Amino acid sequence: MPPAHPFDTSFLRDAEEDDKLKEECGVFGVIGVGDAANFVALGLHALQHRGQEAGGIVSHHPEHGFQSARRFGYVRDNFTSQKVMETLPGPLAIGHVRYSTTGSKGQTAIRDVQPFFGEFAMGGAAIAHNGNITNANALRRELIERGSIFQSSSDSECIIHLMARSLQRTIPERMEDALRRVEGAFSVVAMTRTKLIGVRDPLGVRPLVLGKVGEGWALSSETCALDIIGGEFIREIEPGEMVVITANGVESHFPFRPQKPRFCIFEHVYFSRPDSILGGRSVYETREAIGRELAKESPVEADLVCPVPDSGTPAAIGYSLASGIPYAMGIIRNQYMGRTFIEPTEQIRNMGVRLKLNVNRALIKGKRVILVDDSVVRGTTSRKIKEMILDAGAKEVHFRIASPPTAWPCFYGVDTPQREKLLAATMSEEEMRDHLQVDSLKFISLDGLYRAVGEADGRNSVQPQYCDACFSGEYPVEPADQIESGFEMKAAE
Repeated sequence: MPPAHPFDTSFLRDAEEDDKLKEECGVFGVIGVGDAANFVALGLHALQHRGQEAGGIVSHHPEHGFQSARRFGYVRDNFTSQKVMETLPGPLAIGHVRYSTTGSKGQTAIRDVQPFFGEFAMGGAAIAHNGNITNANALRRELIERGSIFQSSSDSECIIHLMARSLQRTIPERMEDALRRVEGAFSVVAMTRTKLIGVRDPLGVRPLVLGKVGEGWALSSETCALDIIGGEFIREIEPGEMVVITANGVESHFPFRPQKPRFCIFEHVYFSRPDSILGGRSVYETREAIGRELAKESPVEADLVCPVPDSGTPAAIGYSLASGIPYAMGIIRNQYMGRTFIEPTEQIRNMGVRLKLNVNRALIKGKRVILVDDSVVRGTTSRKIKEMILDAGAKEVHFRIASPPTAWPCFYGVDTPQREKLLAATMSEEEMRDHLQVDSLKFISLDGLYRAVGEADGRNSVQPQYCDACFSGEYPVEPADQIESGFEMKAAE
């Protein structure tokens, strides 16, 4: 075996990087523009934060038919090549960036990379899915018993097989038929030879937006990806809505039984880019409001408010503004840190966080420091950052966390550690403070988080306005596959 490169650091994937919830997936599609795949590549680049493991693009050209390219790694390393992009001609294309939430995590096979493609009697169709199907195991068993042959380990492939077995006449009708059998969360971007299709599950757990690009149209997980292609944000796709876009424009209808929406509240906290718009609200402004709320709920005397970069930055600014304590960049991120490495030595392993973050010693020494981060999952990174701050001469270290304690796994498109590996599942706030060995540790309350995202009266405990299962343990869709595998739901109070 060849010796490891001295800067190889993919062991961080199992250690420090496992201390953040993974950003599910991102989907993007365009119709009615020249070289649509180039627009999709740009859109996926803007959605890279939602999945860094792999990406794929499918395009259609009236003369050349469907073409696809699927690659491991970043969009910039794969879909900036003229040679690759020339293989994806046409005015219609969809794409997907992936972090595995089903299948072999961290060991993705190329067959698991979306979009998936199927050839039907009425023509081909490709589909890209953000979310998780919570009854995928039951569907897969049923489909295999009826003769379906699966090519991947992805739950999303169930949709293609359900479409193939539908008796409906058109591909959009078959997609409706298939998605009525599906439970869980799905924001889908799909395409036929002439149509771009977008669908959101009835609860609207994952985001999906509609944009205008010149004479064409775009569908995207987030508005920031419309900005990069010079698109105009038109509106969000509504929960339970299906849009079918052709040369004649946008057709909309609602094929599912109406339900009260439960959008993922963690999109506001961490997943979405701060320059995106969610529910008519700037993500950046919401995160700043979270910091303000946190300062009201959990004040502490200190000299500096420092973010844990980069996701803690807007909340730290909000905390500073509300508390009057100066904001400072006490921790600096190495912007050239990669994610594609292997463990070299134990000594280098122990440098893990330092390869990504470095303390601004001149600023920190002798100061009482408030560190603001978006979440604590396992606590491994928080503990190492605290040690770095103390090594730099800080007098006190206080953690303020811009989300409630993450005590339950997500089954709707986020790769969460098993419940017993979540720090908040086994420890109280005080026990976590002792475990991290900091002077104080405070999380924003669930009501405080709801107030920060615009719900003035806080959380409606009878009918919550958002999906907050990772904090509350209250799942809006029963995770049937997980329960079958032994997962124990929260006991009714």
